[in-house]
Amino acid sequence: MDDDIRIGVLLPVSRAQWGEGGDPRELVGLATRAEELGYDSLWVNDSLLTPRVEALAMLAAAAAVTGRVTLGTAALMPVLRRPVQAAHALASIDLLSGGRLAVAVGAGFPGRFGRPLYEVSEVPWEGRFTRLDETVALWRRLWSEDGPVSFHGTALRFDGIPPQTRPFRTGGPPIWLGGATPAALARTGRLYDGWLPYPPAPEQYETGLAELRRVAAEAGRSPDALTPALFVSVLVDDDAEEGRRIMERYSRANYGLPLEELEKIQAVVAGPAGDVVARLRSYVDAGARHLVCRIGTVDLGSQRAQMERIAGLLPVLREPA
Repeated sequence: MDDDIRIGVLLPVSRAQWGEGGDPRELVGLATRAEELGYDSLWVNDSLLTPRVEALAMLAAAAAVTGRVTLGTAALMPVLRRPVQAAHALASIDLLSGGRLAVAVGAGFPGRFGRPLYEVSEVPWEGRFTRLDETVALWRRLWSEDGPVSFHGTALRFDGIPPQTRPFRTGGPPIWLGGATPAALARTGRLYDGWLPYPPAPEQYETGLAELRRVAAEAGRSPDALTPALFVSVLVDDDAEEGRRIMERYSRANYGLPLEELEKIQAVVAGPAGDVVARLRSYVDAGARHLVCRIGTVDLGSQRAQMERIAGLLPVLREPA
């Protein structure tokens, strides 16, 4: 891991973010504009519970109109796809983008944000973390070994999988894990290439990162081999109260939660530019090196305006920690 600060932006693939009457075809233009503005990465999230542009379809479209930015999932839900088919799709995007893919994955939240994803996928909720880790292990095998490949895990068992598409990069794209529970930190330190949590407080981030690096060292891995990233919702407005009102609408549209409840579980930053910079820099000081910014608005016009405004903050955000 180097010490450079990278800043990415989430494309608003959900209908709740592009707004009533919005044209999702404009997302392709947003991807192009984000690269022009100097962002380091473009990200998409993933679900089957709300109307949206499918995550990997969006990344494939973005790959065709960009040439520099990293293209990432924040986060991909592997349970929504058959494991071998997902390995093929991800390898194809990495191949067509020239090796620009990064794959952050998750197993889903308890309750209404997670369990229904398993029900619609006809996959048991129990054992979801084992299934996720085995899916990632299978992907890496398929991306690096000549077929046929056999895989015998607890949740996944395959015999004689035919040779699969190889990614652009040897071994495939880096795979990050979200989550900040002790179990998630232990699995990230042992098995993954990066960490993409969303803790409400920088102090939580710093503590989690220290534990992550400790686990990695105990597992015989270099702690510096893991990318420390942050997923954060951002809104810049000269009027602090208006900024919170806009973020409130976003929180209710996307989660059905008041903003004060969302702030208890996720990193959220809204207000004047100076306040936003100071808050994001506090996470950088805590160790974050790749900020994935989700814009907290509910229409494409506002998304575009915020993308432009946040781009003006990139130079100061990239100053060395």
